[in-house]
Amino acid sequence: MASVVDRWLPGVAVVRRYERAWLRTDLVAGAVLTALLIPAGMGYAQAAGLPPATGLYATIIPLLAYALFGPSRLLVLGPDSSLAPIIAVSVLPLAGGDPDRAVALAGLLAIMMGGALVIGGLAKLGFVTDLLSKPIRVGYLNGIALAVFVSQVPKLLGFSVDGETALADMRDIVDSTFSGDIDRTSAALGIGSIVAIVLCKRFVPKVPGVLVAVVGSMLVVWVQDLATEISVAGALPEGLPAPALGGLQWSDVADLIGPALGIALIAFADTGVLSRTFAARHNETVDGSQEMSAIGVANVASGLFGGFSISASSSRTPVAEDAGAKSQLVGVVGAVLIVVFILVAPEATAYLPTATLAAVVLVAAYGLIDVPAVRRFFQVSRTEAGLSVAAFLGVALIGVLQGIVIAVGLSFVAFVNHAWRAYRTELVRVDGRRGYHDVSRHPEGHRIPGLLIVRFDAPLFFANGAQFDDYVRSLVVAAPEPVHTVILAAEPITSIDTTALDELIELDDHLARHGITLVFAEMKGPVKDQLRRFGMGVRFDESHFYATLGTAVDALRDDLRDD
Repeated sequence: MASVVDRWLPGVAVVRRYERAWLRTDLVAGAVLTALLIPAGMGYAQAAGLPPATGLYATIIPLLAYALFGPSRLLVLGPDSSLAPIIAVSVLPLAGGDPDRAVALAGLLAIMMGGALVIGGLAKLGFVTDLLSKPIRVGYLNGIALAVFVSQVPKLLGFSVDGETALADMRDIVDSTFSGDIDRTSAALGIGSIVAIVLCKRFVPKVPGVLVAVVGSMLVVWVQDLATEISVAGALPEGLPAPALGGLQWSDVADLIGPALGIALIAFADTGVLSRTFAARHNETVDGSQEMSAIGVANVASGLFGGFSISASSSRTPVAEDAGAKSQLVGVVGAVLIVVFILVAPEATAYLPTATLAAVVLVAAYGLIDVPAVRRFFQVSRTEAGLSVAAFLGVALIGVLQGIVIAVGLSFVAFVNHAWRAYRTELVRVDGRRGYHDVSRHPEGHRIPGLLIVRFDAPLFFANGAQFDDYVRSLVVAAPEPVHTVILAAEPITSIDTTALDELIELDDHLARHGITLVFAEMKGPVKDQLRRFGMGVRFDESHFYATLGTAVDALRDDLRDD
């Protein structure tokens, strides 16, 4: 029973395994995170064309829901910059200028999108995260770091940029810096916050540097009365999460099906990569399908209580990690503190400088960069290095979803290329050694008269079937003595498709016309089953299969002696 509960409610399992030593760091990380959750939620709500309060509801409720249903211990959920424009485009034209109807439609959109993710998770569609190799994950995080830097440096220095691409933003940052657009007060607060965070982390790690920077900068703004001179987070709106789905019709459901599916795809792609990447950084694993369902539940909960569609945050999650987060309690603390601020001190955030928030995010983003890993990729494999660079450039310069799609697509290309250029060799006997060995590594080896032993290290499929056929024929022609039997050492072959099967049949016919028999050694059971399903049971009956290579050689050598 406990295992079933742990499977569907990972938060319960975390509570059972929770260590007392985690409590302090989780509480501090939750407090630090709150300073980012509030302005981010309000800002993305406005970007989506919704009241600022809905951004807080779309933060509070999903954090609580994910703490119970989410498999990742570090992931922070909330409104996202990639979803906000899509929500605005999908909802506002249907709302007709009515803000209450816009909120209801946004809630319905979140419920539909979350429902689609829950169904996808139950159908085990989260396998897409299995396509994310380490080079892609490293490139993804490096790209996220660069994207965060580009978005936060202007806020740190007190100006804004509005380029259409990341490259344009970089150019505008340089131009604004050299043109004297820097706000000295904001820059001083931001850079001072970075210094405080770094010094605390290096010399007094038990002191939460981020909290010191946030509280210290707020005190400076309050004492110096700077709230009207620099950009600040602003006071909190009133009100607590509550259902806001009035006035909806079935026609609204039909209008939002397309946007719901599109947002679901984007949200899971972003969340799936972020979840798996951070789990790998801490030597943990996350089930992709379970993650998909958890994100779905969080979105349904958000929509039911006045929020809108959310996903994992690539800027707030690193902050939680950098602050020492150990479990989902961090999200719960953040959600509770937002409620406390709304009820007790809604004006407190009016003194929180935007530059300090940018400093917190920049320090956390710096921790995402992994240059040594990229250097190792270049030393070990140019292909993996290329995948990592492609993911980095795609995420940083084009967009998160586009970058992931590009990297996964290149992974497929690399896989096909690897299988197409599969390693192949002839196996020979080596005096004084047991077994059969690669002739390219043991040129002193000798062939067994009348037998040709071939190994092909890849699945047989449409891209390499012809190469396999040509390779075997070339070995037969080049053999110094007549060949009576070709033995395929089939243990590395994990599957065979219909195109490759046609090539195998052509090879068998070609060999038979020259009086040569084709047999298989150590072929896996599932591959033999494939051959039978393809109707090859008569052509390749049991006499063509041997359990081991040694058994095949012994039996065939005896047959040759008898002949």
